[in-house]
Amino acid sequence: MKAYIDSRIDDFLSDLEALVNIDSSSDNLAGIEAVAQFLIHRLAAIGFSTRLDKLGRRGVPCLEARNGPEGEMVDVMFLGHMDTVFPTGEVEKRPFAADRDRATGPGVCDMKGGLLVALHVLEVLYHDGVLDQLSIGVCFNGDEEVGSGSSRAWIEAHARYSRRVFVFEPCRPGHRFVLQRKGGGGYTLNARGTSAHAGVEPEKGANAAVEIAHQTIAIQQFNDQAGGGASAHVTVIRGGEKTNIIPDEARASVDVRVVRNSDVAPVEAFFQSLPAHTHVPGVTLTVSGAVSRPPMEPDEGTLQLWHLFETRAAEMGLVIDHIATGGCSDGNFASALGVPTIDGMGLVGGNAHRHDEYVELGSVVPQIQLIASVCKTIAQEKK
Repeated sequence: MKAYIDSRIDDFLSDLEALVNIDSSSDNLAGIEAVAQFLIHRLAAIGFSTRLDKLGRRGVPCLEARNGPEGEMVDVMFLGHMDTVFPTGEVEKRPFAADRDRATGPGVCDMKGGLLVALHVLEVLYHDGVLDQLSIGVCFNGDEEVGSGSSRAWIEAHARYSRRVFVFEPCRPGHRFVLQRKGGGGYTLNARGTSAHAGVEPEKGANAAVEIAHQTIAIQQFNDQAGGGASAHVTVIRGGEKTNIIPDEARASVDVRVVRNSDVAPVEAFFQSLPAHTHVPGVTLTVSGAVSRPPMEPDEGTLQLWHLFETRAAEMGLVIDHIATGGCSDGNFASALGVPTIDGMGLVGGNAHRHDEYVELGSVVPQIQLIASVCKTIAQEKK
C-alpha cells in the first residue's frame, strides 16, 4: 500500500495545486461547484455514484457520493467542506506554491488538502480492492465556513445512516487529531430607548448604548459563574449616529461556546432572562439567537475507534495524539447524533484562515496510509 501511495505523490501535488487555485469562498457558488465537479469526475472513475445537491435558498452546492446502494447504512462517512474563507480574487494574489516541505495558498489547509486526502484514500482502497468489502459515503458541503445553515439537515440525515464519521478538517502539527470540539452559536442583543439632544436635554433620553454596556458586563460576569463549561463574549457593538444625540438604538453581537451538551440549557436560560433585567429606565431589550452547533464529545464508540487509529499508526511507526479544541466543525453534528466521529483527517498544517496558511507535505503519505489502513481493517472485521 505504501509503495503505491509513494508513487502517486506527484499526482497529489498536482491535484492540490488544481483545487487550491479555484476560488471557492462561501459566496462563490460557481467556484464551489467547480471544486465539486473536479471531485465528481474522480469519484465516478472508481465506481462511486455521485449527486450534486443545491441546498437552501441560495442553492449551495453539496456533493454526495457512495459506492453502495442509496438508503443503506455505510461503514464510514467521509465529511468535509469545499468552501473557504478567502474572497474571490485571492488566488490571483497568492496562488498555490510549494517547496520541499510546505505548500501554501488559499484554503490549502482548511480544507482543500483534506478533500484530497479523502479522495486519494478512496483511490488507494479501490486499487487494493477494499471497496468491494467496504461501503463509504462522501458528503462535502459548500457552506461550512458560514455555519452550514443550508447543509446541516443534509449532513445529519447522512450521518444517521453511517456507522462512523471521518472529518477531513486539518490535522494539527505533531500529527494530532481532534476528538473533542466546543459547540457554539451566537446571540444578538437589541436595545431600544429614546433619543434626545445630548447637550440641551439629555434627561429626556433613554440611552440604548448605556443599556448595552450594562448587558456586556452581565455577560462577562456570566463567564465567571459558568466554571469553564461555557463562555460568552461580546464581539461587536454598534450604536448611535451623532456625537450630540443620545442613542435610541444599540446592538451587541455575542459569540457563545459550550464544552458539554449539559452546558447548553444554562446558556440559553441566561440569555432568555436578559430582557427582564434591564438597567436604564425607558430602554427595552430583545434577544435573539441560539447555541446552533452542539459540542463534539467523545463517547465510548469514538474512543474505541481512536484505539484502532493508534494501533495502525504504531504499526507504521507513526506517533499520533488527539486534542480538544474550541473551534467547531461539521463533525459536531455527527457526534451529537451518537455516531463515533474522528476529526482532523486532513493534512497536517496550521494558520487556517490566515494569509500564511500552510500544510506539511511530509504528512501526505502517512496520513493517506493511516486512514486507508484503518478502513482496510474495518473491512476485514466485517468478514
